[in-house]
Order: sequence, then C-alpha cells, then structure tokens
Amino acid sequence: MVQKKRVHPKVKAGLHVRNKHRERYNFKELIQSCPELAPFVSLNKFDDESIDFGNPKAVVMLNRAVLKHFYGIDHWYIPEGFLCPPVPGRADYIHNVADLLASENKGVIPMGKSVKCLDVGVGANCIYPIIGHTEYGWSFVGADVEQVAIDSARETVENNEALKGNVDLRLQTAHYNTFKGIIADDEYYDVTICNPPFHASLAEAEASSLRKMSSLNKTEVKKVVLNFGGNGKELYCNGGEERFITNMIKQSKEFSQSCLWFSTLVSKESNLRTFRKALKGLGVEEVKAMKMSQGTKVSRVLAWTFHNKEQQQAWAAKYWSE
Repeated sequence: MVQKKRVHPKVKAGLHVRNKHRERYNFKELIQSCPELAPFVSLNKFDDESIDFGNPKAVVMLNRAVLKHFYGIDHWYIPEGFLCPPVPGRADYIHNVADLLASENKGVIPMGKSVKCLDVGVGANCIYPIIGHTEYGWSFVGADVEQVAIDSARETVENNEALKGNVDLRLQTAHYNTFKGIIADDEYYDVTICNPPFHASLAEAEASSLRKMSSLNKTEVKKVVLNFGGNGKELYCNGGEERFITNMIKQSKEFSQSCLWFSTLVSKESNLRTFRKALKGLGVEEVKAMKMSQGTKVSRVLAWTFHNKEQQQAWAAKYWSE
C-alpha cells in the first residue's frame, strides 16, 4: 500500500552551501547519464523514485551515476566488498577543507594544481580526489595499505582524462605509519584528509549497519549487509577511531613543516576531548572542529596546524599566489 506522498524540502538541511547534492536526486537525469542505474530504480512506499539502499549493487550503481552526472567521471569501479561511500557527505568534507584553506587566504579558496592534498586511506573508491580535483582543480596523493584498493583507484584515474596526472597513488607498506613512507623529504602538502576506520571490531561495524537498515525501515533483516560496503581495514581497527586518530596526531608532529593543515573525519563527538588533549600536548598552534550534518547523521572535521597565523599567511603567499 502506497502511503501519502511526502513533501520534501527543496534544499536538504545541513549540507554545505556549495554541495551539489542539496536537492533530492532527479533519477530521470541520473538514468540519462548512466542508463545502467534504471533497473535499480523503483517507487518506494511514499511514491518517490528511489533505490533499495539495502542492496549493495544498487548503491554502487547510484554512486556511479552520481559521479558521472555531477562530476563527469566516465569510469568508476570498485571491487566487491570495498567501501562505497555516500557522495554528499564526502563532498561536504572537501568543501569544508576549501573553507579552511580560504580562511588564511583573504577568504579566497585556492584553486588549481598548486594546491596539494594527501588522502590518507584513499580506498578503492578514490572519492576525495575525484571531488577535490573536479571541484577545485587540486592535485592529490592517495595512500592506502591495500594493494587492491590502490589498483582500483588507479584504474579510475587512468580511465578519466580529468584525473590523469593529477592523482598519484601510493601503497603504505607499514600499516602502523600514517605519513612516514608516503611523504617524501622534498614534498609539501597544503592539507591532509582522512576517513578513518570508525569501529573497533567487525561486530561493532555490523551493529552500526543494522541501525542504518532500521532507519531505512528494513524491518526483516535476516543477515547483516554492510550496504555501503567496506572491508575490514576500511571499517574497523584495534581501538577504533580513537586509537587510529590519536596515532595520526602523534605522527603528524614529525611532518609539521611538510603540511600546513592536517585533518580527519571524527564520527564520535565524545572522542574530541581525547584528541584535543593529544594535540595540546604536541604544542599545535591552532585546532578547528567543523561540524557537518546530513539528515540525522552528524560528524566533524577535526583540523590542526603547527603553523601560527603569520606562518599560515606566508605559506599562502608562497604557494598559492598566481
């Protein structure tokens, strides 16, 4: 039985003002850009066009259509079992990073290849380099501990002219290291970004997926399906995001002069106190926590720098001037 059709707000609340996904998806336009999406689209109980978000194949195809329609990505493939992230939230991270860089550049977002970003844990999806380069022209280095992820991301880069020569992919062979082995002695980065493994165990990751399924009214769930994919290293690690990010913070000190800003997504607000304490102990010059929201989900971008205001402005003048 079809329930009364819902009235949707014209613009989704919470998303960044420059986010291309503030309005509901027009599935007719998405199908025109990616005809392969059509078999996965149907009317839901509210008589709205949608997909079954409990079907991993449907989610992958939706992302493929979104990346084609909004970002001009002709080829995008991820191996089965790897993380297929919702694009709007990832775009919000990039736009918040753009605002962060603009804050010490007289309010002007630095554009073009001269802006260099390091994506820690780029994943098979390569989503941050795709959005960051197509929106702002930035160049990226994407690092990952999984060879399969690197190979998949490289396939995307090599099969899209816009990304060729603008995204370099590197394998991190020492799993404990975040930056060492990736950042060369003669390299500098304007910002590092990271989508860390949030959970401390597979059981915790599955419980989170069950909550998501329940919110989508999937009441008859017989088997946990991680509907946005993700293998072990992408979704969980010993100690969860608290340990992962704390380790990243400690290791950032060694590269304090190689990077202007370090940043990471933080899922659990309760962890911010631990991270701020760790950052204070390292003597960082500035810390920012930028709130992001999409529907009922709230996360934060935690950013820190070892450069004072004068040094930040000097960096901008040196590297971003036309």
